[in-house]
Amino acid sequence: MNEFEKRLQRVPLKALPTEWRAEVLAAAVPPAPSRVSRGDYLAGGWRSLFWPHPIAWAGLAAVWVVIALLHCSQRDDAPVLAEKSAPPSPEMLADLRQQQKLLVELLGPPGAGEADRPKKTGPHTQLVRTLIG
Repeated sequence: MNEFEKRLQRVPLKALPTEWRAEVLAAAVPPAPSRVSRGDYLAGGWRSLFWPHPIAWAGLAAVWVVIALLHCSQRDDAPVLAEKSAPPSPEMLADLRQQQKLLVELLGPPGAGEADRPKKTGPHTQLVRTLIG
């Protein structure tokens, strides 16, 4: 990079046209501050609306505090207990018994699946029985 800088220093500077000077200086000067119009803050310039007015920020914060207080005051903090429900009707009990009978028919009596299962016998099973027994 040092070589590049040396070459750059050897290049002579050219004079700018005088008409460019006025254009560059006009573009460099910031525009004069203007009053915030209704369209400016609706377009997203909220900061320019509130920044010079810290009282407006305090008012906005107060509104949020009031909203939060109203929200908390409306909340019901009482613990919700399970309400005692009415006993099931006789028709519902009959339906439940019928479903239970159907389930027993489909699955079979308890323990029937274990009795129908064949006993595993083989060299591994015999080895385990001799070690245990």
